[in-house]
Amino acid sequence: MKKLFLTPGPSELYFTVPDHIQTAMKEGVASISHRSKDFEKIFKFAVDGIRTLLEVPENYHIVFTNSATEIWERLIQNCINNSSYHFVNGSFSQKFYSFSKMMGKNAHVFEVAPGNGFDLSNVDIPGEVEMIGITQNETSTGVAFPVEDIYQLRNQYPDKIIAVDAVSSVPYLSIDFHKIDSLYFSVQKGMGLPAGLGVWIFNEKLVDKANQMTAQKKPIGTYHTIPSLLKMAAKNQTPATPNVLGIYLLGKVCEDMNRRGMQVIRQETNYKAALLYNLFESNSLFEPFVKEKKHRSKTVAVGNLIGQSASDFLQKLSKYKMEVGKGYGENKESQIRIANFPTHSKESIELLVDLIEGGKLI
Repeated sequence: MKKLFLTPGPSELYFTVPDHIQTAMKEGVASISHRSKDFEKIFKFAVDGIRTLLEVPENYHIVFTNSATEIWERLIQNCINNSSYHFVNGSFSQKFYSFSKMMGKNAHVFEVAPGNGFDLSNVDIPGEVEMIGITQNETSTGVAFPVEDIYQLRNQYPDKIIAVDAVSSVPYLSIDFHKIDSLYFSVQKGMGLPAGLGVWIFNEKLVDKANQMTAQKKPIGTYHTIPSLLKMAAKNQTPATPNVLGIYLLGKVCEDMNRRGMQVIRQETNYKAALLYNLFESNSLFEPFVKEKKHRSKTVAVGNLIGQSASDFLQKLSKYKMEVGKGYGENKESQIRIANFPTHSKESIELLVDLIEGGKLI
């Protein structure tokens, strides 16, 4: 019996990935040139699959980077002349804010304690701000930023760039792209793929900003600028040698998920999330870290441990060939984080809950 990874990233591979890897090896995908017609077909197939899966409008661009972390830097370089604004309630939203400061920008922050959401009635974004950074699903704490709140920000600040980090909520997240300007993610979480690929989706507002900064002789980066990414994407290529195998696998998994249907995937995700939060609320070993239900992530459930450390819990769980994530940062030993991605079957979550409810991990 192979080990099951209910970890928040890297996570369990989507169940079709091993077969796709075997096919890719037989077809020599890992060795083809990124300037070849074969790669152009792979690029287009992946982009078309993402567009269908996430319902991305045709006038939004889709490009590939090395990671979602890289996209933080590209957003700052290409879209922020002076000032950004960041909603911070965990380690990853904090890092994006820190990146902006490190790159010399006037970075404003609305920060709340980890485990909490944001009260938008307390938000007053300065007129100088060019971009609003939102972590829709804070992987470190299991807090979700409701899409309705994102739409409210769009209505209040229509001229500002709204950039959404959806690293651990894609593909579950259902969002109206017309109400945001950029969304990005990496593939080792919800897409169930090996790490090493970022996906960046954005509209013409970002293109115009990058062109404006270029015209003003402002540096916007080197090989992965918005203009260079788009110039090559128009030919179904990338500026530099990309993760060809990763793009191939992403296209295949998008095809698999599209066949399965996002309505089915979302319904199953909701069911599994309900099991996990019911466990946290009813079992004496835990308590839910995120108290307000509307801010609880459906894809990364975080529970406080009572009476044992995360290391002890994981050691007991390992006997059953299962692994969940420890807490993040200062909560490393006091919490567990359980991933609930499309690759995690209902049966696997039910098995985990049954083990705990049955007293086998005490």
